[in-house]
Amino acid sequence: MAYVISDECISCGACEAECGVGAISAGDSKYVINADTCVDCGNCANVCPVGAPKQA
Repeated sequence: MAYVISDECISCGACEAECGVGAISAGDSKYVINADTCVDCGNCANVCPVGAPKQA
């Protein structure tokens, strides 16, 4: 089950830098996670200052 990034995202980029498989990229108004690439490791959720990444 992949993570998704909620609208709480402040586009700081911390999650993208922490993603070991490159599943996170900048979207129009927030970062987005490619569900096909995400390995559900939780690293993004652990570094996010606002708790935007959530398990889908």
